[in-house]
Amino acid sequence: MKIPFYYKIYLSLAISLFSSSCSDIGTNSLEVSGGTGDEFLQLTLRPTNTFQTIHGFGASDAWSTQFVGKNYPLDKKNVIADWLFSNEFDTNGNPKGIGLDIWRFNLGASSMSQGTNSGIQDEWRRAESFLTPSGYNWAAHEGQRWFVEAAKTRGVNKFIAFSNSPPITMTKNGLALSSGGESANLNPSNYAPYATFLADVMVNYKNLYGVEFDYVSPFNESQYDWTSGQEGSPWLNTEIADVTKAINTEFQLRNINTKIQISESAKLDYLYQTGDKPGRANHLQEFFQPNSPNFVGNLPSLSKTVAGHSYFTTFDTFFLLDVRTRLNERIKSINPQLEFWMSEYCLIENNAEINGDGRDLGINPALYTARLIHTDLTVANASSWQWWLAVSPYNYKDGLVYIDDNKNNGEVYDSKLMWGLGNYSRFITPGSTRIGISRSDNQSASQSINGLLASAYKLPNSNQLVCVVVNQRNIEIPVKLNKENQGINTVKVYQTSALPGDNLAYKGNINQNDVYLVPARSIVTFVIE
Repeated sequence: MKIPFYYKIYLSLAISLFSSSCSDIGTNSLEVSGGTGDEFLQLTLRPTNTFQTIHGFGASDAWSTQFVGKNYPLDKKNVIADWLFSNEFDTNGNPKGIGLDIWRFNLGASSMSQGTNSGIQDEWRRAESFLTPSGYNWAAHEGQRWFVEAAKTRGVNKFIAFSNSPPITMTKNGLALSSGGESANLNPSNYAPYATFLADVMVNYKNLYGVEFDYVSPFNESQYDWTSGQEGSPWLNTEIADVTKAINTEFQLRNINTKIQISESAKLDYLYQTGDKPGRANHLQEFFQPNSPNFVGNLPSLSKTVAGHSYFTTFDTFFLLDVRTRLNERIKSINPQLEFWMSEYCLIENNAEINGDGRDLGINPALYTARLIHTDLTVANASSWQWWLAVSPYNYKDGLVYIDDNKNNGEVYDSKLMWGLGNYSRFITPGSTRIGISRSDNQSASQSINGLLASAYKLPNSNQLVCVVVNQRNIEIPVKLNKENQGINTVKVYQTSALPGDNLAYKGNINQNDVYLVPARSIVTFVIE
């Protein structure tokens, strides 16, 4: 069995658990109120108690869409695109897709042009680039560009271009991999050319293909050395700061609207502490604290967001909650206006609950991920949540849609994980605000983390509310909805469970007087008109 390289890297990393006790989540916990008896759990939505604005849910096109978008039959490509992006309903009221709002485009470093000489043995993980050793080729990325257009036509309006490595024409060793060490695979003399490359792509993609990238992410998981397996480069904090300044200068000079997004930290705790990576972590302090020598937070082209990855912070529920509590507290202490975006995750953990090895299209990965989404949103106050591989050919829990290991044609498979993400992404539209929610059992975030989870959102320019409930228990739980100081009219119910066909399925309408039996091991979304 072929094991994707980044899993080998990640699984070799040790997790240091914090020794302090789990602190009270405070204002970020689910609000509680008096009980109503134990015949049902009453959830009271509190629209006047507001938290962060949600900007969308997304996934990445790496690496399979370069083949799928170019080679697969049109009908199969459309099935995949509908599952990922569609906001339409079928004749029975079931969503056709999960309505992703954000699509991540892999800029690539041209390792594909080097074949096996690239040092990347898995062809799926090599990538094209608009900049080749022969110059610019704006016809590159044909398969990826198909999916950008498919996303756009289905309503996606936020696009992120990301780079794992600078183009091979600029790197120190002429490869899209590092030769080792902590420093970037890019000489300072090529900082400005790298900035020019990114600016050229932003301008030409808009002019040629009618899509303007909202964000560009020039660095990825700088804490890792990336010496084999896939395109990548380490980065010292000083290098990230200097390159960010060079990109800002180029974007400002050319009036490019795209915002620079940093720092794509490999783990969330690398955002607020150094850990085992001195000079390559503690990104909040390094880049957003005004007295830091690497401060870039005032650059006009820099997005006022900080991006991090939820990998290796889910091994137990104490760590899950503690990391996100600390992250949120650190952001508030440095700059309360700074937003946190969870920009990459897939299931690579190995613990008592989940094992990253092996595909599983069933409900267990969906529930594990739903708990993480819930915690990232309600404890870390994430303003965006993005999955890693949208389409995977691998025998791992890394995809939303799966395909056969065939670059030209193959079967396509949906997953409960994809539909479970859809319980959030399909109905919590960009611009929604997370709101308070009270529960009659008085359970705090730490008390409910392994049981029933509930979060609520107010949609923009509307009185519509959304409540997502995750039942991790093996029994059904009766739930009744209420709204603070107001009545509730029609509530539409959508459900993902282990049952065949129960994939974000429309279950009909209920009203304020109804108690809904949330099935065991399920995710249910209530849309309150």
